[in-house]
Amino acid sequence: MALRDRWQQLGIAVYNIVVTHVPSHTLRLATLRAWGARIGSGSTVGRGSTVLDIKNIRIGEDCSIGFRCVLDARGGIEIGDNVALASDTHIITGHHLPHSDTFEAEFLPVVIESFVWVASRATIVAGVRIGRGAVVGACSLVRADVDDMAIVAGVPARPRGVRRSSLNYSARYRRLFY
Repeated sequence: MALRDRWQQLGIAVYNIVVTHVPSHTLRLATLRAWGARIGSGSTVGRGSTVLDIKNIRIGEDCSIGFRCVLDARGGIEIGDNVALASDTHIITGHHLPHSDTFEAEFLPVVIESFVWVASRATIVAGVRIGRGAVVGACSLVRADVDDMAIVAGVPARPRGVRRSSLNYSARYRRLFY
């Protein structure tokens, strides 16, 4: 294993075992940035969140990532500005190929554009793009791209409506000890 890979594994372990539980936004964000995550100003990552492949994460400005989220960035995660991911949201960028004789894995990026709101306990899987201003309902499973301003919900997530908003807000949210 190359030294660079060992360094990345160390960062993942330090963050997920220790730092994610420390009630300090500053420490959590500094640790993620030290291991290569690009995180815009005003953004937060809540306590108890698990992060894989830190170097493959891009989070825009004024984003709120809730408690206990899973950010599996092995395929890459790109999040725009003013995105709200509620607690217990999972973003999974990999899956195994069921017909592979060797149990081969495939990793694909997830892109979440600006002003998206993902409600609690939603899961977004590999290769999905969620369009600007879209809303994902609680406990939904997003397996396909979501159009701009669409409201989707269910398992699998299906269109339920269209968001009517000027998107003139900030998703910045930072509580003490959050």
